[in-house]
Amino acid sequence: MKKAFGIIVLCAAVCSCTKNNNEIIINKLTPQGNFKTYTISAGQHSCSDNVFIPTSLNELKFKVKFDSAAIYSTADPQNQSDINKLYGFADNNAFHQQYSARFGWRWGNNALRLFGYVYNNGVRKYKELTTIDIGKEHICSILITPASYIFSVNGNIDSLPRLSVTPKAEGYKLYPYFGGEEVAPHKVAIFIKDL
Repeated sequence: MKKAFGIIVLCAAVCSCTKNNNEIIINKLTPQGNFKTYTISAGQHSCSDNVFIPTSLNELKFKVKFDSAAIYSTADPQNQSDINKLYGFADNNAFHQQYSARFGWRWGNNALRLFGYVYNNGVRKYKELTTIDIGKEHICSILITPASYIFSVNGNIDSLPRLSVTPKAEGYKLYPYFGGEEVAPHKVAIFIKDL
């Protein structure tokens, strides 16, 4: 299984490593200044630019900024507590619903809330980390250790367990995703800059 996953990762890496110069110039000229805009269209779960990128990480560090589109109400009020996914990675050379770590987010009780969100051997665990302001840049990171994922938001630190056996987080990048049960009720834009 691990060999097959490795072959898939290698093939994807070879096929996804080309960029033309026009894309590079356009990305540098975006109004967000080096931030990449991930858009989740109304009625969708997945974002634009959801490209398979293999990863081998000791730490994932990025800046994130949300605009007012992060404020939403779900059609079913019980789904308001669902956690949307922000950014992270699969781990242990496995599918992300087996082993992964990422930040989650949701709008609840008039605040934008960030979560640590992990899977270990198919078991999901999450923890609210903090609330953040809309319209401001926030520095987030996930540090990988043998036994834990250490989440940091603007210097506030917490951790969740890690059961993966690989020394680094070996897998692929995970992008913004709306849901939970429901799709995005309107267009959501999330601005991310890798550090």
